[in-house]
Amino acid sequence: MDSPLVTHVLNTADGVPAARIALSLHRLDPQMALWNLITTGTTDENGHCPGLITRQDFTIGMYKLRFETGQYWESLGQTSFYPYVEIVFTITDLDQRFHVPLHLSRYTYSVYRCSCRQ
Repeated sequence: MDSPLVTHVLNTADGVPAARIALSLHRLDPQMALWNLITTGTTDENGHCPGLITRQDFTIGMYKLRFETGQYWESLGQTSFYPYVEIVFTITDLDQRFHVPLHLSRYTYSVYRCSCRQ
């Protein structure tokens, strides 16, 4: 079954998918106010990271995607202002599918919730 949460990263500085970016998915424990690691992954050659979480493990709550952007730029022989990017979001409807793209350059980034059905 497809993951209810997917992401992809685009290197907007070069106009290419951002391949081999390490990332991690976390869920907030509201009782302890601590982030619990759910999984780690790496974007593929197309900038996608499939299979972040199963439908069974997907629950209502606050999540965080952390992208190791500094390592990515270093692997390209470049520096970056942001050593990592964290995107925090809340899930309230488990029947939806969530696509969270990251557009990235060395000195800026943007993120949005996409309505596409990938």
